[in-house]
Amino acid sequence: MVSILSIFFFCFPTVAISASFRQIFLPPTGFGPESLAFEFPGGAFYTGVSDGRVLRYQPLTGFTYFAFTSPNRTIAFCDGATDDPVKGPICGRPFGLAYDPIARLLYIADAYYGLLVADSNGRLAKQIATGAEGQPFVFCNGLDIDPITRNIYFTDTSAVYDLKFGNAILRKGWNSTKGLQANDSTGRLLKYDVRTNQVTVLMRNLSGAAGAAVSGDGVSEFVGNRIQRYWLTGSNAGTSEIILSNLNIVRPNNIKRTILGDFLIAAATVMQGSQSPVPIRVRVDGSGTISEIVSLEAQYGSTPISEAQQSGLSVYVSSRGVNFVGVYSP
Repeated sequence: MVSILSIFFFCFPTVAISASFRQIFLPPTGFGPESLAFEFPGGAFYTGVSDGRVLRYQPLTGFTYFAFTSPNRTIAFCDGATDDPVKGPICGRPFGLAYDPIARLLYIADAYYGLLVADSNGRLAKQIATGAEGQPFVFCNGLDIDPITRNIYFTDTSAVYDLKFGNAILRKGWNSTKGLQANDSTGRLLKYDVRTNQVTVLMRNLSGAAGAAVSGDGVSEFVGNRIQRYWLTGSNAGTSEIILSNLNIVRPNNIKRTILGDFLIAAATVMQGSQSPVPIRVRVDGSGTISEIVSLEAQYGSTPISEAQQSGLSVYVSSRGVNFVGVYSP
């Protein structure tokens, strides 16, 4: 029997990091790495930036231009754009990424162009889904791949608010549009079957659906200020449960599975006596038990982070508010 857990962050101390920190800077016109996808632990990785490009990083050679999501994109018009609400629909904006090492395919959730896939040659990604059940995607966001079935799980943050709404939060502050988000519960968790090319809606009525991560027994789906687990198999298949909820956590974002089977969450918290949220990374297991909360204030100040992902022994951090990928190593 599965119990529903409600675990509060203030029960655990927020600790400062003792690991070393370095920055992998993007090319001069690159800004706002939202998510990361690794080909193999500690090796080459991909990230999407604000002007619509997907970049590939190799430790020995640095970043190269790998792919893009919009057939309308031009270098002259788009390169260097920083989440521009006018240029975005023309240039594209890659968000969630996941790499299939068997097929050597990179799956991309683009905020404007839906679900896409790029092969090892890169360039223009192929659009494979733009909606589900007759409802077009409005703001595709988080994405993960099942390492066994290779099916894709991803989120559509809202059926009402597109990326311009998300950009308003980033520009104007964490709480500037809190009322609007509280009134919106139109997000969805979706599955793309790689064999049938069909999209299935797994969960509806989500408030600010952001990240998705596949575990051994289900999907941990990130919504608003909570994490829900959706069961894919077993006696609980097709049902969901809240495994972590905390009103003191602010604007949680992506959640990523680690090689140990637990999860890293990119989030923030408001420190006592401060009005500015502090970015944190949180480690939880599949039941929502928190084992670690690490403050990233020393490196990011009050800039929100979008993802924390372990690769090898290091934790890589991405953020839409900076021009680098942060790396914390032991």
